Amino acid sequence: MNRLSRKKAQSMEEVIMEYVRSMKIAAGLNRQLIFDAWDEVSGASASTVSKYLKDGVLYCALSSSVVRSRLYPRREELRRRINEKLLGDALFVKDDPKTGLVRQIILK
Repeated sequence: MNRLSRKKAQSMEEVIMEYVRSMKIAAGLNRQLIFDAWDEVSGASASTVSKYLKDGVLYCALSSSVVRSRLYPRREELRRRINEKLLGDALFVKDDPKTGLVRQIILK
């Protein structure tokens, strides 16, 4: 019977991050966390028709021009708050080469 020595002991956070990396699901997980953060931070989930992330740019298509005009001047604040939320999430892999922090928000 193999026993886990103290030298090999890892925290749950380390084990989960190792699993996420080994299964190569970090990009998809990050993308979903970013989309969830948008819904929460913007408050526009009901008006958001589609979301797309490419090269650190979050594209959000909104069904309401009124909501879009209200969110447009707040894009930088929304980006900052989304990134803060992501950095506070233990599952977010900030050094993933495919998806990382949001650099810009484009509203359509």
